[in-house]
Amino acid sequence: MANIKSAKKRILVNETKAARNKAIRSKVKTAIKKVDAAIAANDKAAASAALIAATAEINKATSKGVYHKNNSSRKISRLAKAVNKLA
Repeated sequence: MANIKSAKKRILVNETKAARNKAIRSKVKTAIKKVDAAIAANDKAAASAALIAATAEINKATSKGVYHKNNSSRKISRLAKAVNKLA
């Protein structure tokens, strides 16, 4: 454990930020799983609705700095491609 006051504060702040990032990542993963489940069920309407929600969650995570913009673009692109295959 750190002895210096500022180092102790940094530890606390880092724990808070890590918890926030983990929660945001979890929301994104859940949204992606919903899209995948709709794709697996071959339900185009549900998949499209879930894709819109997942895209919003991924974009929020990117704006908060949890994901890099290229990473989020790749995730969105792969999901959209999978949903569009469901003709």
